Amino acid sequence: MSVNIKVWDLPLRLYHWLMALSVLSAVITGELGGNLIDWHGRIGVLLLGLLVFRLVWGFIGSTHARFVSFFPTPKRLAAYLKGQWQGIGHNPLGALSALALLGTLAALVLTGLFANDDIAFQGPLFSLVTKDFSDKLSGWHNLSFNALIVLVPLHLAAIIYYARVKKHNLVVPMLTGEKVVPKAHAIELSGGGVVRFMAALTIAGVAVWGASYGASYFESAPVASTATAAEPSF
Repeated sequence: MSVNIKVWDLPLRLYHWLMALSVLSAVITGELGGNLIDWHGRIGVLLLGLLVFRLVWGFIGSTHARFVSFFPTPKRLAAYLKGQWQGIGHNPLGALSALALLGTLAALVLTGLFANDDIAFQGPLFSLVTKDFSDKLSGWHNLSFNALIVLVPLHLAAIIYYARVKKHNLVVPMLTGEKVVPKAHAIELSGGGVVRFMAALTIAGVAVWGASYGASYFESAPVASTATAAEPSF
């Protein structure tokens, strides 16, 4: 017997689609360059906020949003490959894909904060590092992008495979939050809530503020004087 249950909470679904749109926008503005390069930087800061939110929500969010519920341990992977895994959230291979995307995006965003293109773009935290180190991070930024353009098509291919071969639609549940599962595997959604959502949102907002204004804050901070007062003469 199958039942229709809530699997993905609203904050996670909003994060998922905002992340997808933001990544697409970042790729387009980065590739076109020109006057759009400033928007590329702004979208990068938005991506940082989304990533920080997902990291926090992975610990305080609802049941299937928590990392502990789907982290692909060797035991879970082995069970999945043997056809013995039972669950309703991310399966172990899907979890590997999700974590790989998160890690790649984190590398892409963090390096982008300090990157430059030697023409018109400098990341918001560029002034906090040396030019040589910024150039090195710019190279890592490009490498991370190359990894991303490999992972995203694989992710999309997996969605299509599950839809056509396994007859499991992964897109609709991420829109509605609901999924039809065997009654024996149904786990009631718990955790999350407005207070935790606001806490995660606040932490993400602080990260965005730091990335946007951190460099100017440190540059304008008063520097303590190293001069010593003259000793009185006797």
